[in-house]
Amino acid sequence: MKTTKTKTDLVKKMREIRDKFSQEIMNMTFEQEKEYIKNQLAELKLKKHGRQHAI
Repeated sequence: MKTTKTKTDLVKKMREIRDKFSQEIMNMTFEQEKEYIKNQLAELKLKKHGRQHAI
């Protein structure tokens, strides 16, 4: 049953992420949403590269 619990946890986490994202962009225009997503992706790329260099 460990697989089922892990899968359930992943679904729960994904829903939490989606809900948080929806709340953050709720009152934005389409252009603001695009800019927000662009900035978020840039931050993730920086974090990813920082981790790779630290190893």
